[in-house]
Amino acid sequence: MISHGKDIKVFSGNATPKLAEEICKLMGTKLGESEVGTFSDGEVFASLYETVRGSDVFVVQSTCTPVNNNLMELLIMIDALKRASAGRITAVIPYFGYARQDIKVFSGNATPKLAEEICKLMGTKLGESEVGTFSDGEVFASLYETVRGSDVFVVQSTCTPVNNNLMELLIMIDALKRASAGRITAVIPYFGYARQDRKAKARDPITAKLVANMIVAAGADRVLTMDLHASQIQGFFDIPVDNLAGNPIFVDYYAKKFGSECENMMVVSPDVGSVARARAFAQKLHMNLAIVDKRRQKANSCEVMNVIGDVADKDCILFDDMVDTGGSLCNAAQALIEVGGAKSVHACASHGVLSGPAIDRINNSVIQELALLDTIPPIDPARSSKIKYLSVAPMFCEAIERIYQEVSISKLFR
Repeated sequence: MISHGKDIKVFSGNATPKLAEEICKLMGTKLGESEVGTFSDGEVFASLYETVRGSDVFVVQSTCTPVNNNLMELLIMIDALKRASAGRITAVIPYFGYARQDIKVFSGNATPKLAEEICKLMGTKLGESEVGTFSDGEVFASLYETVRGSDVFVVQSTCTPVNNNLMELLIMIDALKRASAGRITAVIPYFGYARQDRKAKARDPITAKLVANMIVAAGADRVLTMDLHASQIQGFFDIPVDNLAGNPIFVDYYAKKFGSECENMMVVSPDVGSVARARAFAQKLHMNLAIVDKRRQKANSCEVMNVIGDVADKDCILFDDMVDTGGSLCNAAQALIEVGGAKSVHACASHGVLSGPAIDRINNSVIQELALLDTIPPIDPARSSKIKYLSVAPMFCEAIERIYQEVSISKLFR
């Protein structure tokens, strides 16, 4: 306990209330009575419920994630205290955000809308640049603002056209490196070439490793991606890799969609290779797990053989990391209905590649709804009424802010 020469008061915002309470406990005083919240449009308000006239006031508030909200809370609380005639105001900021280099986000031509949505959530603007091609197809990139010393994030999925988008990413990274960017993070919501991650037979390439080497050689300092086809690809890079999981987005979506009905539903893995991913998803929704056993005859075609688990008269959710031609998913759904006797089938996947006959197969399948993440640009809604897209922008926004602030992103994996 300390003795006070004059009236001392401690207030807190919503960033570090427990720390403020612990400080007050050690001081032998109580935390000041106040309220800090937001209106429906996101504006911050603050109300003081005790007098501070002439008092020595300390406001405890870190400017951590969400950085801009917590900073506004601090500023508005200080303004409220000033207008309430506080004697002296000390801002106690255990963590001071914006203390490092500035943050900038750029985008190639693969996922510009996703990049814009991320910037909107971050409260910043998309970096000014141009990425295009010469008449012979060569890619060029031009930066129209300085990036010297900045913490730069390049948002670019390597989806169709895969090679063009990959070259755009590599050339943008090279341009940023030569422009003296402080740190470059390649934000790759969908990482192409991830399916060639091992030698399945003699004389096969390991293209995932080749692409990883190219990204590192171009000058990237870090990679942020989502649901790699095989987790071991993280080890192909000689730089840090953050592989976000898309299942928390699906968990929130289906928990709201089905509510208490979730306990009577089944999560189904469309093949043995996706069991670990599907099991983690099922546990979060408190559902049981089933597996579709399939025998792949050749690339992009498969024959479903059996259903492992009791799905009779159950509503099922097929869970996978990607939908390419749709053969695996649609055959698995058909097997659940015809072999397993399931009542209905929904499906979800992180990446909607949707190549070849995928959309026709989905439209003609027994799947009632296919939920996809927008790691790859969404298709025209008129092409399929069964496909619904969920945004990954909030998750990538938080991950980028945490990387920028050098704080843990492990909470995003839960």
